[in-house]
Amino acid sequence: MTQDDKALAGQHVVVTGAAQGIGLAIADAFLAAGANVTIVGRDQQKLATAGASLQADHGTARVHEALADLTDADQIAAAFAAAVTELGPVAVLVNNAGASGSVPFAKMDQAHFGAMLDANALSTFLCCKAVIGDMLAAKSGRIINVASTAGLKGYAYVAGYCAGKHAVVGLTRSLALEVARKGITVNAICPGFVETPMTVESVRNIVEKTGRTEEQARADLAAMNPQKRLVQPVEIAAMAVQLALPTAGGINGQMIAIDGGETA
Repeated sequence: MTQDDKALAGQHVVVTGAAQGIGLAIADAFLAAGANVTIVGRDQQKLATAGASLQADHGTARVHEALADLTDADQIAAAFAAAVTELGPVAVLVNNAGASGSVPFAKMDQAHFGAMLDANALSTFLCCKAVIGDMLAAKSGRIINVASTAGLKGYAYVAGYCAGKHAVVGLTRSLALEVARKGITVNAICPGFVETPMTVESVRNIVEKTGRTEEQARADLAAMNPQKRLVQPVEIAAMAVQLALPTAGGINGQMIAIDGGETA
């Protein structure tokens, strides 16, 4: 079955962090599969631009934009309530929003560490809470968390980010077991370095702190992938759609690495 089969026709999919990068690619892929999509972000202008672009590319589908700070439970509740009013109960939640930051541990303060946990783990927890009640009532649902290889292994200088993504992995595994007999699956996609604005920021940090050129910095990141390349957002998007298909009902509690073999 392919996305062109409209296998998810009419289903309401919520994608967080969808104004750019991986989230935007995921929203595009779900629309191509026939779903109606709510895109969630905290930058109104970027969100509006993304929404207009998606609607233009998928004229028969419905795209709803929801503005929210995903570390704020009240904003999340309001955003999800409005999304349900607009497009119906949420059938699929893709927790893609997150943030990274590079700081040597000796210089890392509590504010940075807390911000990494909030942006990556707390946001995932709060969004799961926003949909789980309706999914349990419907005895159906898919939750897909975009974690990272940083949730499967350690990387130097990003202890806060790794801690946040490891928390997402732990939450995914535990929740998957809790809902295993309730018609709901919970999985995580764990990408390596992806060609996104977040990676552009990582390159900038490497250039500033090491004196390497931008080309050298990008090569250093690509070198972590045994295929010697950056993963593309469409690769993450294709896996997200696959996990939402009816045929993926037996896939639950899995951490699916898309990293060219880095974590093999």
